[in-house]
Amino acid sequence: MNLAASWLFWAFLSACFAALTAIFAKLGVEDINSDLATLIRTFVILLTLALILAAMGELKRPEAITARTWVFLVLSGLATGASWLCYFRALKIGQAAQVAPIDKLSVVLVAIFGAIFLGEKLTLTGWAGVGLIALGAVLVAL
Repeated sequence: MNLAASWLFWAFLSACFAALTAIFAKLGVEDINSDLATLIRTFVILLTLALILAAMGELKRPEAITARTWVFLVLSGLATGASWLCYFRALKIGQAAQVAPIDKLSVVLVAIFGAIFLGEKLTLTGWAGVGLIALGAVLVAL
């Protein structure tokens, strides 16, 4: 099996990097405003992605992207920005080990929103897992 083609491989890497994000961000917001920390992080992400896309020859002209795609990517960007601002503010105030699990309630919300808005279906076992994630997040945060 080609590991690089596996969604599970990339999802696990995402979780590892998200964990590092929480630790690095908690250390990074100690001495500055959490919104400024978010701005700095955003610049780093923007520069890194621009370099990767340029190196891969994947930069596209804006007019080659459909209006529907633009609308949903802009909405996603706005939601990401709001999430990051809230996340960094929470890290500034609380402990990383408490903030991160509550942030991961997004997993629960994605399952609910996916079912409502995208028609995605989970099995009874899947919904039980979602419930356990919610319970676990709350227990860790307490």
